[in-house]
Order: sequence, then structure tokens, then C-alpha cells
Amino acid sequence: MKKLPLFLLPFIPFWGMSQTKNFIDQAHIETTAKVDTLVSPDRIYLNITISEKDTKGKISLEELENNMNTRLKSLGIATDKQLVLKDLSSNFQKYFLRQQEIQKSKNYSLIVYNAIMAGKVMMALEQINISNISVEKTEYANMESLLLTLKSRAIKKASMQALAMTKPLNQSFGKALYISDNSNVMSPYNNRMLAIPMKASKNSSESDSMAPIDIEFEKISVETEVRVVFKLD
Repeated sequence: MKKLPLFLLPFIPFWGMSQTKNFIDQAHIETTAKVDTLVSPDRIYLNITISEKDTKGKISLEELENNMNTRLKSLGIATDKQLVLKDLSSNFQKYFLRQQEIQKSKNYSLIVYNAIMAGKVMMALEQINISNISVEKTEYANMESLLLTLKSRAIKKASMQALAMTKPLNQSFGKALYISDNSNVMSPYNNRMLAIPMKASKNSSESDSMAPIDIEFEKISVETEVRVVFKLD
């Protein structure tokens, strides 16, 4: 392999730097634009734990599980699609002579599509000794499409800002030399215990004298910010 003459070596990095700096050295204008919106969640994931411990061992896990499945189906929930088993655990609580008592528990994830159904689930399961329910997370189904829309709006806003800054100078801007974006989705729920406000229901039995108020879950905040560098003509 031939060695380059020493007097040429120092010029190689500077040549590379000059190529890199071509973008920066052009006359340009830089602007940042931010757009945001709020959307109602349409995917609400409930974390449900059923345990023999909650009934002091009086009701078996299998019976609790069957009762839960029946109640959820009565609400119109497709348990084969909306209910997923997360884990199974057994806790060794007591020992009686040579026999040991095992209190089992199961953890499920249930997806519902609005706050009213979430409230109905909580009420129905409380009536069968299942009350360990929390909101695992909330989502918006069309989030990807929404983010693309927000990015497009942010780019248009950045272009308008560039126009507003160059017009008073009797200058114009050209093509974009550089674009970057950053998006942020803020869901207000993360493993929070579910507490749905209730109201009295007139035409109902004693065991079902309350109904969830017609409310919505707190909305999801979605924000997109773009940084655009335009060439100055």
C-alpha cells in the first residue's frame, strides 16, 4: 500500500469539512413550529386481578373466573377477543399438618372502548367479589394517522412563519434544507385504580341500584414539533 506524501495529509480533513459545511454555509432561515390536540381514548385497558384470598378461600379461583366470564358476556363483551390472561400465581399461605392451603390468583387484561363500559365492568365484577381493578393504559386507535396529520400541519405552520419573517425584508425562501420532528403522546392513565362516579338508577333492583355517570376518560394529549431550515433566495 502506498503512503501519501506527508504534505498532503493535513489537507484531507479540511476538504471533508468543507463538503460538510456547504449545507450550513448557505444563506438560510430556521424556524420551529409546534401543533397539538386532545383526543378521547377509544381503547381502555383494565387490569383485573381475581384471587381466592378476596373471598377468604370460600370461592375457588375457577368459580370466580367462570362468574367473571359470565358477567362480562352479559355486558356484551366478547371475552374471547377482549380478555387476555396475563399471569397465574399461587401463594402458599398456611400449612395445616401435612396438608397445605394454596390461595391462587390470576391477572387479566380487559380492553373496553369507553368510560361507561369501564364503569359497568367495575360494578358487575364488584357484585361477584372482584374489586381489584385498575386502568393499565389508554390509547387512541388512529394515533399513527393523527401524528401524520399533525406533522403536516406543523410543516405548513413552519412555512407560514418563514414567510412572515422574510416578507418584511423583501426576501424569499426556497426549498427546505433540513427537517426534523419530535412527537409526544401524553396519556393521563398509567396503572391507576379505577373509580367511576355513580348515580342512583330509578328502575332497578336493590343489587343494581347504581349506574355509572355518563362521563369520558381524560383526553390524551398529542403534540408534534418540527424544526425546518429553509434556503434563503
